[in-house]
Amino acid sequence: MNIIVLIKEVPDMERVRFDRERGVVDRASASAEINPFDLHALQAAVDLKARYGGRVTAVSMGPERCAASLRDAWARGADECVCVTDRRFSGADTLATSRVLAAAVGRMDYDLILCGEKTVDGDTAQVGAQLAELLGIPHSYYVQSITGVDKTSVHVATSEICGSGQVRRMKLPALVSVARSIAVPRLPELRRKLDSFSLDVQKLGAGDLGVSENDVGAKGSPTKVVKIVVQKSAERKGRIFRDELGGFAEAFIGEAKPFMGKQTK
Repeated sequence: MNIIVLIKEVPDMERVRFDRERGVVDRASASAEINPFDLHALQAAVDLKARYGGRVTAVSMGPERCAASLRDAWARGADECVCVTDRRFSGADTLATSRVLAAAVGRMDYDLILCGEKTVDGDTAQVGAQLAELLGIPHSYYVQSITGVDKTSVHVATSEICGSGQVRRMKLPALVSVARSIAVPRLPELRRKLDSFSLDVQKLGAGDLGVSENDVGAKGSPTKVVKIVVQKSAERKGRIFRDELGGFAEAFIGEAKPFMGKQTK
């Protein structure tokens, strides 16, 4: 089984600063690391490889420095690492990102794609589903366990949402976005960690993928960030309602009233 794991390098969100003028995260203001949710996907992939055999390829789109996170992924059990990098990819929203990843993944031989449920810097949980749609393959989100894999299909169980979960069978190739409960990330072995520092990470650019500049980066992004507002926790206090539907509805409407009538057409 050939498994691709999507890895994103993110800044330490406890220390990162926001560029409010440009509406972006100032990624240079904090150290970088693998998106914590992706570590669970990587561990799930390594566990599947141990069970069924095959290879795990870690793929990341970002600046060239994301090769450091890919080397960490290799130290944690990936067999191959691919850095999709080009200045023309900068400023991409989730759709433009998915287009680039689809072009990169479409060059590879794979049975299953795994990704974390979201990233801590964007928190949109959209790239996995968009990538699957562009590739024309089935996908499932919030998967807490992969119960079985055969030559033609993968069986998964999703997390409970509103009291209900699902058991699904999807035809391969497929994409699975995993919940954190699927696997506990393990630290790499010391020898593999040391060897990862000299690992040759494959790099793919816009020319290699044959993508149009109008479809990627800021040019290919229909989503535009107009403003970033960092909410101060002291400004609002949380309220908990248990079995009080009437009280919850009244509080919700009260909070929403200041925003009613302000929607733009």
